[in-house]
Amino acid sequence: MPQEKERIRAGRIEVRFLLESKDSNGQLAMFEFTVPAGAKVPPPHSHMHYDETIYGLEGVMTFTVNGLSADIVAGETCFIPRGAVHGFNNLKPVNAKGLAVVTRLSSGPIISGRWQPSSKPAARRIWRKSKR
Repeated sequence: MPQEKERIRAGRIEVRFLLESKDSNGQLAMFEFTVPAGAKVPPPHSHMHYDETIYGLEGVMTFTVNGLSADIVAGETCFIPRGAVHGFNNLKPVNAKGLAVVTRLSSGPIISGRWQPSSKPAARRIWRKSKR
């Protein structure tokens, strides 16, 4: 029987890992994340050591990647190449949920920009799970 994965709260976002890096020999990590209605999170940031692909599950999230914005709804994807400055929000009246897949993990800091994994306990747990 599958074991319930830990739910991590990072500010207003809830993250639930489905596959950790340690489960894929460091090749990828996958997690669901829920963004509450009206949330503007996280601040713009970039990932220098991996690519990220978002798949919309519920609601609408607006992703901004390198200055270009797009609404992602259920069934749509957003590819964020390593190094791209990005952020997202949910300014709609209902919660939104997405699936994130991070690929080609390598050593080094996982996030650069204003939001650092060392700044908050929940962020450090997310960083560790995606690196294992």
